[in-house]
Amino acid sequence: MLFVYGRTLFDAPLAFAVLMSAFISSILMGLVLHEVMHGYVANSLGDRTAARMGRLTLNPRAHLDPLGTAMILLVGFGWAKPVPVNPMNTRDPKRSMALIAAAGPATNLVIAGIAGIAIKLDWVPFFHPFINPSLVQFAAGLWTDSPANLLGLFLGTIVFINVLLAVFNFLPIPPLDGFRVAVGVLPDELSRPLARLEPWGFGILLVLLFAVPFMTSGEINPLFEITSPARRFIISLFTGVDLA
Repeated sequence: MLFVYGRTLFDAPLAFAVLMSAFISSILMGLVLHEVMHGYVANSLGDRTAARMGRLTLNPRAHLDPLGTAMILLVGFGWAKPVPVNPMNTRDPKRSMALIAAAGPATNLVIAGIAGIAIKLDWVPFFHPFINPSLVQFAAGLWTDSPANLLGLFLGTIVFINVLLAVFNFLPIPPLDGFRVAVGVLPDELSRPLARLEPWGFGILLVLLFAVPFMTSGEINPLFEITSPARRFIISLFTGVDLA
């Protein structure tokens, strides 16, 4: 993202400043609150692991992962340090695992929903930076056309990033939250075979996320294509803007 939009620093420094503010806000809210809510729900269910390790704090330094934070700025999504939890400390470990895992991406949806209120009410237009790179310079001029447009860019970017984080994390691929949700809610005869995929999950995720797009010169991006319908639907729901 920085490589694509860095040139707006010279052509439209105000737009660049708003974009960076939106990305930083998304990092602080989207990643930090995501992890805090994992720990908070675990704590409320009886698992004090996160509390004992100081992970219920809102201090970003306790949660942000340098590489995951950099990925937000570079490609638009990333991750934080996983909050340590142990569902075995709760009454119903399987159910608790699903609730704890779902709390993170659900928090991203709440953030996106709040950020989208002003857009939904038509107080500001909906803009976001996830556009064709060839349109960036034209878009920068449009973004800086009025204070309302700049606010729409700020809020729209927060909506887009947090919806992206939520939908991506809900994928049932380890180590993503959706995997633990699926293991927690599926009947045992289905959840046990799925759980056995966990040691291979990170490799599968890397192949889908980087290897396939690289080998196809970007023409095939399976995770983007899989998540695109849900992402468009949720963004349209929160903003009132049809992205289809």
